[in-house]
Amino acid sequence: MLFQDRIEAGQRLAQKLTAHANRRDVLVLGLPRGGVPVAFEVAKALNAPLDVFLVRKLGVPGHKELAMGAIASGGVRILNEEIVKSLGLSEEEIARVAAQEQRELERREQVYRGDRLPLEVSDRLVILVDDGLATGATMHAAAVAIRQQHPKRIIAAVPVSAPETCNEFQVEVDEIICAETPRPFFAVGLWYKEFSQTSDAEVRDLLQRAAEAETTASK
Repeated sequence: MLFQDRIEAGQRLAQKLTAHANRRDVLVLGLPRGGVPVAFEVAKALNAPLDVFLVRKLGVPGHKELAMGAIASGGVRILNEEIVKSLGLSEEEIARVAAQEQRELERREQVYRGDRLPLEVSDRLVILVDDGLATGATMHAAAVAIRQQHPKRIIAAVPVSAPETCNEFQVEVDEIICAETPRPFFAVGLWYKEFSQTSDAEVRDLLQRAAEAETTASK
């Protein structure tokens, strides 16, 4: 075990990001659901605003745990062409899964954010946070989508990652920070003592608390 829970993981990850504390141009974005509790701790430690960035994995029909790609806010769709080709997946099959995940993405957007508008990304240093990297499909989709909004820089930051994924990700973003890269890796959840699923209510509560703190600080 490397971490007690996502709170401790976020606190330890924040120690790797102290160079970006108290900067007015920094924005922390958590990938739901599990990345948001980690991102909350990072944002708190850096004295930076927090928002959520929605990404949904596209699971192979009949084998949902296997990612054939991902979609993200802003209409971005990333496909793993190797998996699509090897399994002979048709555009119709992909479109069906993508439409289903798009509905869930929009539902979560409403549940998590309510009437609050997304925070501005343009010309900011964006720190994208998740609770870990296995294949990196969702983080990849998020990075592509964020890039389209013209940030100053994108830093991907996770408490734990497969060593190979962390190395490969250096070409996806301006900087990648993986606090721990254990080998053999197997799965993200193995490195947490407590890794229960984060609920929609928890995500909404953390975003609300962060927004209230930001409002108080700006007065």
